[in-house]
Amino acid sequence: MHDIRAIRENPQVYVAGWSSRGMTGDDARGLVARIEELDKELRHAQTTGQDALAKRNAASKLIGAAMGRKDMAEADRLKAEVEALKGDIAAAAEVEARVGKELRDLLAAQKNLAAEDVPDGEDEAGNVEVSTWGEPRRTGPAKDHADLGEALGMLDFAAAAKMSGARFAVLKGQLARLERAVGQFMLDLQTDQHGYLEVNPPLLVRDEAMFGTGQLPKFEEDLFFATSKYDVRPNEDGKLSEGPGLLFPNAPDAEVFEENGKLVVMVRTSNARMVDLPRYLIPTAEVSLTNLVRETIQSEDDLATPMRMTALTPCFRAEAGSAGRDTRGLIRQHQFSKVEMVSITRPEDSDAEHERMTACAEAVLKALELPFRRMLLCKGDMGFSAQKTFDLEVWLPSQGTYREISSCSNCGDFQARRMDARFKRAGEKKTEFVHTLNGSGLAVGRTLVAIMENYQQDDGRIAVPAVLQPYMGGLQVVGG
Repeated sequence: MHDIRAIRENPQVYVAGWSSRGMTGDDARGLVARIEELDKELRHAQTTGQDALAKRNAASKLIGAAMGRKDMAEADRLKAEVEALKGDIAAAAEVEARVGKELRDLLAAQKNLAAEDVPDGEDEAGNVEVSTWGEPRRTGPAKDHADLGEALGMLDFAAAAKMSGARFAVLKGQLARLERAVGQFMLDLQTDQHGYLEVNPPLLVRDEAMFGTGQLPKFEEDLFFATSKYDVRPNEDGKLSEGPGLLFPNAPDAEVFEENGKLVVMVRTSNARMVDLPRYLIPTAEVSLTNLVRETIQSEDDLATPMRMTALTPCFRAEAGSAGRDTRGLIRQHQFSKVEMVSITRPEDSDAEHERMTACAEAVLKALELPFRRMLLCKGDMGFSAQKTFDLEVWLPSQGTYREISSCSNCGDFQARRMDARFKRAGEKKTEFVHTLNGSGLAVGRTLVAIMENYQQDDGRIAVPAVLQPYMGGLQVVGG
């Protein structure tokens, strides 16, 4: 989310910033002009409403005085003035609500501004290689991981497609155990050696949580969501409360309508109503972990050392717009596991924490002895909420190239503004927004792909990296 005061004071910064992140110059100028116009209209409505309210309150006090001295003509005049002011207040409130919503929606749909040291560029061609590590383990012909897994009888895409459709997989036997070992090893490394707090968060979240980290409203098509049925009954005070209930879709009194932009199914039975409430499946544990500080105020002492959290969770992505890309194999699945890292810091600490987080992700690849490179993403290739992003790309022998396996981003105060996550410095009355960072440490499925391809043997079996063998009960070769 963007600070309207910053746009008001430095509009050209935002014109330049959004122009460098995918907009044309004319579109960026038009957008900023519209934001400034709405901001002025909103402030005018607020001032008008406040003035009218003050006049109404003053007139209301005078009515009693006029009636006390039996000046009924003056009392009637004041009553008429109060009624007119009530209309002015209502009109100003309507404008404030309408314009305020349009302004908030407009600001919420815009990307974060890039940090000063982020290179210009429209797409991945503009990314800059920062460093490389390791040498490819295999330089000769290499089989694709999907072929390796299927030949071993441990990777079944056909069975997964029958039950779930495309972009799902069934792992079996030693390969399933290897995937589990990868996730456990990475989680242990981040908690035991790098000081991250392990968290087991919810996988289903409300839309407010998705909004907080920037997945909503712009990227809803990339998300999966589930619905829960609740029996909503009035309490003694007339307010509604949620309780477990059942929904009968064919009930004669079923009603379908839109409420707050969502499709709601309702069944009316006496004083009860059945409501269908959506919950989104997380595309990454970044959503759950970052929202742990939603609507909180940390003390400066709490953030003297950055708050560091990690989780190993399933992740769910619709992969909208990726038709034809990596349709075979484990690289781009609808469901996958990932170890996510999230840090919450003071503004002055976030750059150093970004470097540290990226190094923590790199440590996984080094321990697994997988060649990789670090890329600094250009402005046109960064994610919506990111201010600066490092991608780690691992070497895949079958493709003869590096592929993304981790993305570590500093979001500045962009997500914090959307979540109202703040901290207070010692001795200060005002609060400041925290900075949030997130990074993959790593994507489990893609790490498994890299292990399979880099550790493949000529006979089709797969050697187990030394650091994973304790997690595999001492097994040294998958397929043996």
